[in-house]
Amino acid sequence: MTNLFSDIPANLPGELFTTLLEAADVRIERIVSHGHASPEGYWYDQDRYEWVVLLKGVARLRFEDETIELKPGDFVNILAHRKHRVEWTTPDEPTIWLAVHYGGDKA
Repeated sequence: MTNLFSDIPANLPGELFTTLLEAADVRIERIVSHGHASPEGYWYDQDRYEWVVLLKGVARLRFEDETIELKPGDFVNILAHRKHRVEWTTPDEPTIWLAVHYGGDKA
């Protein structure tokens, strides 16, 4: 047994991605951000769908046509190849996400 809120380093030079479960058609990961954002001009363009829920902290995600703010309990389903980027995450505490990657081109 483990806990989603344990083993979080005090100092994170970059976002921390931890795969919690991987099977043929799904990958579940914990993402920890601490004041991080995607590099300027960088867009994620993923082959798979990504359902993501924010567990702790606050974050802003930008899509090509909109920007959304997430707070604990908020979730979003990102379609495969929908370009997106992390605009901002809470700088004074860890922002903890749970992401489920599924379907899409690699299903």
